[in-house]
Amino acid sequence: MTQADLVFTHGPVHTGDAARTRASSLAVTGERITAVGHDEVRELIGPRTEVVDLSGKLLLPGFQDAHIHAVFGGTESAACDLTGTVSAAECLERIRAYAEANPGQAWITGSGWSLEAFDGGLPTRHLLDSAVADRPVYLTNRDHHGAWANTRALELAGLTRHTPDPADGRIEREADGTPTGMLQEGATALVARLVPAGTAADRLDGLLRAQRLLHSLGITGWQDALLGEFNGQPDPTDAYLAAARSGALTARVTGALWWDRDRGAEQIPELVARRAESSHGRFRAGSVKIMQDGIAENFTAAMTSPYLDGCGCATANSGLSFVDPVELRGYVTQLDALGFQVHFHALGDRAVREALDAVEAARAANGRRDTRHHLAHLQVVHPDDIRRFAEVGAIANIQPLWAAHEPQMDELTIPFLGPERAAWQYPFGALHRAGATLAAGSDWPVSSPDPLAGLHVAVNRMEPGTVDGRVFLPEQRLDLATAVAAYTAGSAHVNGHDDAGTLTVGRLADLVVLDRDILTGPAEEIAAARVLRTYVGGQLVHTAD
Repeated sequence: MTQADLVFTHGPVHTGDAARTRASSLAVTGERITAVGHDEVRELIGPRTEVVDLSGKLLLPGFQDAHIHAVFGGTESAACDLTGTVSAAECLERIRAYAEANPGQAWITGSGWSLEAFDGGLPTRHLLDSAVADRPVYLTNRDHHGAWANTRALELAGLTRHTPDPADGRIEREADGTPTGMLQEGATALVARLVPAGTAADRLDGLLRAQRLLHSLGITGWQDALLGEFNGQPDPTDAYLAAARSGALTARVTGALWWDRDRGAEQIPELVARRAESSHGRFRAGSVKIMQDGIAENFTAAMTSPYLDGCGCATANSGLSFVDPVELRGYVTQLDALGFQVHFHALGDRAVREALDAVEAARAANGRRDTRHHLAHLQVVHPDDIRRFAEVGAIANIQPLWAAHEPQMDELTIPFLGPERAAWQYPFGALHRAGATLAAGSDWPVSSPDPLAGLHVAVNRMEPGTVDGRVFLPEQRLDLATAVAAYTAGSAHVNGHDDAGTLTVGRLADLVVLDRDILTGPAEEIAAARVLRTYVGGQLVHTAD
């Protein structure tokens, strides 16, 4: 009998296998699982076998993130990081301190501020000038659909009251038309194009910093949701290729090549070439990212009916469809025929419908292919479209952390959607009941990459630490086993990692050890669990021991 390299004993082991969900022991030989069971697995222990006594700690399949921006997250954390700030005063204090600590930087850049920290979600250049006036400042908000610039940055970019809004964005303005300093969607590029680009070494450092963080959270693989140049951000593909070629990339990564929404089908041959050039080792780029709309908080998410104003009256604005919905069907049909997966950003109910229509058109033209198209975010889904996910074979890529009462939801979203549409938000339970395949992700650095926090909200529909007891649309809660499956097998399926995601014999030994059994503990304590160990292919990539 062949001795195992690694054996876990005295489980629980949550396999994710419907035929046998629980075991107490698991063996790994090389990079694969070679036995799952109970006391009999210990017969594979030999003199060179590493034995991990779980002592009641939980062994799970490694988490996978189906929508993340790892390189951006890693590089931004080294800049002016405003993540977690809750007020304008706190933002300004951090910005001022960062500028004082970095007197030689020509531009002050960073990210992570929250819309709810400012009246109406709209900070001004004058406010930013009070912190830094002598150098240009450009700071993206936490959702990366908007940016805050000071007067010096606007001057360098040549933005005045005469500057027109771009087709895919909006310049917020003072009464006389002068830019306020808040730029929405595509308007961010008007300033971002001037920001000094980071180097290839910076991007590689950012990737490796991100990988350490993600492994510490039990994440063994992910889909990077934007490979390409976007709104002044450099293409992170070179970092992935450098890490893959050197062996520094320990995670399994699928890349989504950016669809340039200012162009059409003529870019498809370029995407084919990039797919061939941008795959090595544990990194491959077989997906195409199409951003179909914006976000609800700045009224650019594409809706089937108009947004409301502050008085509850309908406006003339129903959001933006960045890609013509008729042309979208043709593009997706061509990409599907070439074997590409399409990764949609679809946040409003009109964008969701347009994406589903495109997948349906591709299925009608090409038949049911194993291309695993998926729609990410799904903030507002019209009830008529819930069933269509299973019908057309579109995967629901959910970001659970957003499905909770918090200031951005309660102050900047619900009032402008109205009660009927607000009740259509993040319908995880309805999608699951209708037979949709669920995958899960974080959209980090937009929100925390911690899968345990995401699981907590998916199950409780409340943020960790919530004390007021308000549950956000409780009928849309998921049971914990279903939520875990979305973060493991579901995301592995979306990411094309077919031999990961469950703990069954023959699968890759991508594993995570938690400090407690969250599946039998109280639901309100899910987020309190901690990752003790993470393995990729049987190799230890993180330990908290």
